[in-house]
Amino acid sequence: MSEIRFSDLTWEQIVTLDQVLDEVIPIHGRGHFPTLEVKPKDIIYVVKDQLIEQGILVRDSRLNGSTASYVLSSGNGISYKDLDIIFRVQLPTDHDFQVVKDAVLGCLLDFLPKGVKKDKITLKTMKEAYVQKMVKVCNKHDRWSLISLSNNTGKNVELKFVNSLRRQFEFSVDSFQIILDTMLEFYGDKKVKLTKECCPEVVAESMYGDFKEAMTHLQNKLIATRKPEEIRGGGLLKYSNLLVRDFKPACEAEIKTLERYMCSRFFIDFPDVAEQQKKIESYLRNHFIGEEKSKYDYLMTLRSVVNESTVCLMGHERRQTLNMITIMALKVLGEQNILPNTNNVTCFYQPAPYFAAEGAYPTYFVTSGPPPIFFQPYQQQQYQGPNSMI
Repeated sequence: MSEIRFSDLTWEQIVTLDQVLDEVIPIHGRGHFPTLEVKPKDIIYVVKDQLIEQGILVRDSRLNGSTASYVLSSGNGISYKDLDIIFRVQLPTDHDFQVVKDAVLGCLLDFLPKGVKKDKITLKTMKEAYVQKMVKVCNKHDRWSLISLSNNTGKNVELKFVNSLRRQFEFSVDSFQIILDTMLEFYGDKKVKLTKECCPEVVAESMYGDFKEAMTHLQNKLIATRKPEEIRGGGLLKYSNLLVRDFKPACEAEIKTLERYMCSRFFIDFPDVAEQQKKIESYLRNHFIGEEKSKYDYLMTLRSVVNESTVCLMGHERRQTLNMITIMALKVLGEQNILPNTNNVTCFYQPAPYFAAEGAYPTYFVTSGPPPIFFQPYQQQQYQGPNSMI
């Protein structure tokens, strides 16, 4: 029996989709540039229209990832941060990438407040003012670009232009894509109001494959995937995030294999401890704005997975990574002024044998009830005394 990848949205899901697309999202400007007030449905429409006008073939536009999961779950405790939009396009040449970039930046000019003189504002200026990051990927399997627009509350508008992308999901619960073109056509007719009797047919696709199975995973907050060896290094961070949000493995027997794959890939993509820390800090900034109290639980969950499932590192390299994550977790507690009461904390130190040549960095044993935390500051840290960490 073949898998069914597609499903029509219910009326309730269409209502939720309409609310998401109609919500005003601020795009914050740097310096003296004003904030742009943007509705997703408007920016999707004008970007798609401009791409077509510039000769770019647009197959369709889609709502992707956690936002699509939020729409399909009808609440159910699922939340989303980034608004992730995919334009499936043809980008045969490098020039086409430049056309896409210029088209998006040109569209942003249309959202500047009335009264702003646009004639002297260049596309380069718009990029510096409103774009958080730009990514371009061209290799044997993948050909796509990403333009992420700035939002200080973590709700970035991410526009992805995909010619080809081998892996479009990490886990079944974030594999959904909602095709938006019928909604855009409906919005184009200003005379028609969205009602149960008068609404477009909207279709969603699960890139995982089996739509019904993926929906079961989403509704029951279960973690499952396919071809885990294809998941890139960031999959480990997403997996830990799902665990913190009370998702559970769909199959306990398979999860350890999945964890080992993800840990190995993480250390392949980010082999240096400084790179690892930079990646984790970036993930925290992008996914935990407004959820400061969850950062510690997230970091200790990540630490637990790395500790239990890392098989590809030398012992001291593994300890360095574990120490780095632990220090980040303690720093989070310090920033929140909720470090454990010193009545329940014991702190010892001794020279770490494998750091002796570099100046005998100390080892700390910090306990605050079960479980104990053991860590050694990695080389970049400066030792400031036996009690410097509490």
